[in-house]
Amino acid sequence: MHTTRGGWITTPITANLLRGALDAERTAHGLLPHRLPACARAQNTDGQLAMAEAQPSGVRLVFRTRATAVELDTLPTKRVYVGAPPRPDGVYDLIVDGSPAGRAVVTGGNTLTIDLTTGTAEHRPGPSGTLRFTGLCDGVKDVEIWLPHNEATELVALRTDAPVEPVPDRGRTVWLHHGSSISHGSDAESPTTTWPALAARLGGVELINLGMGGSALLDPFTARAMRDTPAGLISIKIGINLVNTDLMRLRAFTPAVHGFLDTVREGHPVAPLLVVSPILCPIHEDTPRPSVPDFSRLAAGQLRFLAAGDPAERASGKLTLGVIRDELARIVEKRAAEDPNLHYLDGRDLYGPADSAELPLPDELHPDAATHRRIGERFAALAFAADGAFAGRGA
Repeated sequence: MHTTRGGWITTPITANLLRGALDAERTAHGLLPHRLPACARAQNTDGQLAMAEAQPSGVRLVFRTRATAVELDTLPTKRVYVGAPPRPDGVYDLIVDGSPAGRAVVTGGNTLTIDLTTGTAEHRPGPSGTLRFTGLCDGVKDVEIWLPHNEATELVALRTDAPVEPVPDRGRTVWLHHGSSISHGSDAESPTTTWPALAARLGGVELINLGMGGSALLDPFTARAMRDTPAGLISIKIGINLVNTDLMRLRAFTPAVHGFLDTVREGHPVAPLLVVSPILCPIHEDTPRPSVPDFSRLAAGQLRFLAAGDPAERASGKLTLGVIRDELARIVEKRAAEDPNLHYLDGRDLYGPADSAELPLPDELHPDAATHRRIGERFAALAFAADGAFAGRGA
């Protein structure tokens, strides 16, 4: 039900105005998008994954309107790291009829204070805020507000100076992607410039991004969520989180990959399925075991990571990125004999040694904004090429 006050029309924010979310939770304040369904969240006990899936990477509010002014009230949850400078506010991107048309932030909000030295976190409530976009072109248009990829965001109220309606299905192919913090967006400039968002725009497809910071760990509930999500194209980027959490050895890795792919295939038996191995990450190419923070530069705002293992541990089955790439290539080659729609992409074709020399990973793990652009452009060029895994399936 729409309400009008002072020239503004308030439209209830409901799930039919959202794209890119698998669930939407009604809270005391509004609507909280989730990137995993409730059944998956109920089986999760990890705080890192709970935080990551509630950060709406790839989620956007989409509607059709003649409005020339839009206001959106949101309640963000800001992260604060003890001993580090404040993080920048999450960015909202405005897209009108497919073209960038504005950018905004919302101040205030809840605060999640994280102490990396103790592994503890404290949540403090705060006020909602408002973003405004004015001077939009007159006439009927499709409006997208992409939510911050790295900031949990409760949607409180939507106001416009003309009525709003849902956008009809454009008939574009849905691309469902799962990966780590790199796919989540890490240090991208904004939600439309994460590498998956860039690749989706270049490929002319609708993105559902299940990139989860620190949480691409072959969880069965994530595989089931992918199985049950309608999609025409699927990609799974596997590797870095399995190394930097030291979660499993090679003996467990191989059947876990098979099991994850089997589950996805139950729901998508013939869709193009692209397995992507890790991009180059020098600290973990040949060194296993967890990534640990180097706190020596934290006060200056420079968080860096170190690999805690020893290359000799590979002999006992410890995973490195090199080991994972070799095994993924072997698994895909073997399965592809009976699954011609299964494909493999070496992540070093997206970001390799020459790229590392030109655009080194600032914290040794995560790509910066320029590198996100490069990875997105390369993925689109490779996947949507005439001989690529997604050939003929984009716009």
